[in-house]
Amino acid sequence: MGSKTVPAPAVAAARTLRVLVGRLRRKMMDATAVGDLTSAQASALARLVINEPTTASVLAGAEKVRPQSMAATVAALAKLGLVRREDDPEDGRRQLLFLTTEGRAYAQGARASRHEWLARTLAEGLSEDELAVVNEALVLLGRVVES
Repeated sequence: MGSKTVPAPAVAAARTLRVLVGRLRRKMMDATAVGDLTSAQASALARLVINEPTTASVLAGAEKVRPQSMAATVAALAKLGLVRREDDPEDGRRQLLFLTTEGRAYAQGARASRHEWLARTLAEGLSEDELAVVNEALVLLGRVVES
């Protein structure tokens, strides 16, 4: 099976997009930090909203951190009353993680804050014509994601 060489413009676009997405994610987390959560804690909480219930091991894999690091993150979130642990009924050696009412409210508020921050930043930083270009690029990126 022969491999095709990826054109240089595609390689450059991929590199730039990867870097920008990472920087945008970090900026959004920093700009919308609420309370005393670290970015790792906020990220784990946001992921738990999507994948509840889950285990600390699954969260560690999703966040690309060591299980020991995630265990410390989960312990801090539990101490703050944002997550609770329950024994897994199918495997007594594992614990499942759930959001508490407070944890869910925090995560939803943080998501709304990030959305508001990004919309305001786009509106303040770009002209109408530039926003139109961004929206066109998003349609193209959507096609890439769906392919």
